[in-house]
Amino acid sequence: MDNNQPQKSEYKKELYTTEAKISRFYRIAERRTNRILETLRLLGNTANKTLYKYTDEEVSKIFKAIDEKVLEIKGKFKTSKQKQQFKL
Repeated sequence: MDNNQPQKSEYKKELYTTEAKISRFYRIAERRTNRILETLRLLGNTANKTLYKYTDEEVSKIFKAIDEKVLEIKGKFKTSKQKQQFKL
């Protein structure tokens, strides 16, 4: 085995410090949020009735899907302080 090659499963403590986690969250969350906002802006361009034809039902389906996904993701950010008791 060659000792000069880094191990793949090496634990890097500096990646798990509070400061590193905060920095990583800000960097990634801002980038992903901006990408989502830009994509929503582009979706809004399809509201131009001179270029696109659509029904109210189709628009409702689009926003229902978006709303459901937003609620799902919001739920991931909520932390429950109550512990569930086990019952048979």
